[in-house]
Amino acid sequence: MISALWVMIGISLLLGAVLGYSAIKFKVEGNPLVEKIDAVLPQTQCGQCGYPGCKPYAEAIAKGEVGINKCPPGGEEGIQKLADLLGVEFQPFGEGATPKGRAVAFIDEQTCIGCTLCIQACPVDAIAGAAKQMHTIIASECTGCELCLPPCPVDCISMQAIGEDITTWKWRHPVIIPIKAAA
Repeated sequence: MISALWVMIGISLLLGAVLGYSAIKFKVEGNPLVEKIDAVLPQTQCGQCGYPGCKPYAEAIAKGEVGINKCPPGGEEGIQKLADLLGVEFQPFGEGATPKGRAVAFIDEQTCIGCTLCIQACPVDAIAGAAKQMHTIIASECTGCELCLPPCPVDCISMQAIGEDITTWKWRHPVIIPIKAAA
């Protein structure tokens, strides 16, 4: 019994050493530019750019396969940040990628049948509910990507524009305060 335990410990140590060596020897380096581009993107994972999420879009930008102007949720501010990061000129929105006003999904709870198709489609888990129970949107988590609209069989989901007030307002451009040098 004890000898079997020692054999298992020995095999575990040997396999651990082989895996550790392999991890170091065959380490795959990521592209740091992709990480920087991905950090600038809004992380809505909405697919409006034609890619399944922000990371694949960032990879395509880094490879030069696509322009920096395909992300409607990022808006012109996002395009400007990408242009500054990559050292390229600002480009207006590309074909098919027009910026939309901020919106949040709304579920008519009287019509909802609890099919969970919208929950499965939501990339940011902003929909709460259970099978055969009404669902609701967690408005603070909703990115307005509209991916929950097509799968709904009873069309109980609509998008409602978010007005700009003190809770949703943010700086559009950085504020630059000039500092005068002492004379």
